[in-house]
Amino acid sequence: MNLRRPNANEATGTSNRSRDVVPMSGICTRCVDGCKGACEIWLSSFRGREVLYPGPFGEITAGADKNYPVDYSHLNIQGYAVGAKGLPEGAEAGPDTAVFYAADTRTEYGWSAKVPMRIPIFTGALGSTESARANWEQFAIGAAISGITLVCGENVCGVDPGLVLDHTGRVARSPEMDRRIEIYRKFRDRYGELLVQLNVEDTRLGTAEYVSAKHNLDTIELKWGQGAKCIGGEIKVDSLAQANQLKSRGYIVLPDPGIREVQKAFEDGALREFERHSRVGFITREGFLDEVDRLRDIGFKRVTLKTGAYSAVELAMAIRYGAEAKIDLLTIDGAPGGTGMSPWPMMNEWGIPTFYIESLAYQFCERLRERGIRVPDIAVAGGFADEANVFKALAMGSPYVRAVCMGRGLMIPGMVGKNIGKWLDAGELPKTVSKYGRTKEEIFVCYEELREKYSDRIDEIPLGAVGIYTYTQKFRTGLQQIMAGTRNFSLRTIARSDLMALTEEAEAVSGIPYVMRAYRDAAEAILDS
Repeated sequence: MNLRRPNANEATGTSNRSRDVVPMSGICTRCVDGCKGACEIWLSSFRGREVLYPGPFGEITAGADKNYPVDYSHLNIQGYAVGAKGLPEGAEAGPDTAVFYAADTRTEYGWSAKVPMRIPIFTGALGSTESARANWEQFAIGAAISGITLVCGENVCGVDPGLVLDHTGRVARSPEMDRRIEIYRKFRDRYGELLVQLNVEDTRLGTAEYVSAKHNLDTIELKWGQGAKCIGGEIKVDSLAQANQLKSRGYIVLPDPGIREVQKAFEDGALREFERHSRVGFITREGFLDEVDRLRDIGFKRVTLKTGAYSAVELAMAIRYGAEAKIDLLTIDGAPGGTGMSPWPMMNEWGIPTFYIESLAYQFCERLRERGIRVPDIAVAGGFADEANVFKALAMGSPYVRAVCMGRGLMIPGMVGKNIGKWLDAGELPKTVSKYGRTKEEIFVCYEELREKYSDRIDEIPLGAVGIYTYTQKFRTGLQQIMAGTRNFSLRTIARSDLMALTEEAEAVSGIPYVMRAYRDAAEAILDS
């Protein structure tokens, strides 16, 4: 069975001419001289490296579609007819107390200074991509009013057109970073937080020092990588001047905008975009521990780490070094995930998939626990978009996994709400929306709830943020129903025993008992009684 058909995908704007395709290569079984397109090989023949990336850049987010042998669909959630765990202290379990809407979906993370969230999800790194910049107001206010953490990703200062550097080449002023932080803080309450990521270039530019000194942020996040790629982050720019500016700030820019033939190709219109790449890091135990100490000395109360779908060695490093440094959260991002821009072949063919990497992480945490070593709170990421799979991730990683980091699943509601606002203003509501109403009050089921809470500020909340809030309320209710079905009325009582593996291969990978063996001994004890 072939798990992916290469050489043609909507993400790269390519397709096969023939309905019959060689599974391994993705080439049409009958490749005709004179074909007018448009597979990836065909398009690469004259557009070259452009075909490596999903597009058009800035207008889409892309998610890899490789069908892995085992994923979270190979688990089912147990249901019980007795018991009620996690009810408030003093509450007696019964039909009137164990109601699903009483399930507490709040979680928290942090080594000692805890950050509470209303639900166990938070946004993925929304950094220097155009989709993050253009939709930041929707995402930031949506996260704030939903009570979840918002991650401001890498390179935001570095790509800021208004960036001002001091005489040492470090950030003196970044209007874009200021904008992002200030927008989130407008509506943030005691739930969730904003944290800023650092990569190699961010560290060199002094981003941590800037956001600490000017904005007094509590948390900073070191980034080793993500599940969509094992190289540094990329964006595209369509301006020769901007390409040269980014190169002068220390970024890798390809094709090199300083080369004469590249400039000529841009003038001719053959070359339309430049890629800005970040550098890969080099991790050592001593270097990591020193960097965590340095960031705490700057003034950060919490230091977190985001790592990607690297080998088991790097996963062990992240957990073990994170434990030694007493970091506040370790986010483990599995393959394939989604992204605003990562090389399409890498998104599909690189890295340990989320189900497998979470299984490894649990085993490694257990190994350290047996040695008496406390591990950091953990979040997992990589393809999550609904409450059932989030529950499975929390249960499979219990008691170490405290939350799930979501990328496109939380971005899409922001984009939907934003576009509904545009359609309302233009009087061009599509039928898929207008069937629910023709005003924002009619369309958004949670709008009046938000108006009640933010009566004098409701007009400051963009409809994209309303979309995110509405989605999170659906998520919360769905999670409460699943929790009640497993008789867990607090996230802290969810356990691995609340899952069953539907295939023996899933059991072998995860350690979750196969459905025909789960609770078998207890069941037979009843039969024999």
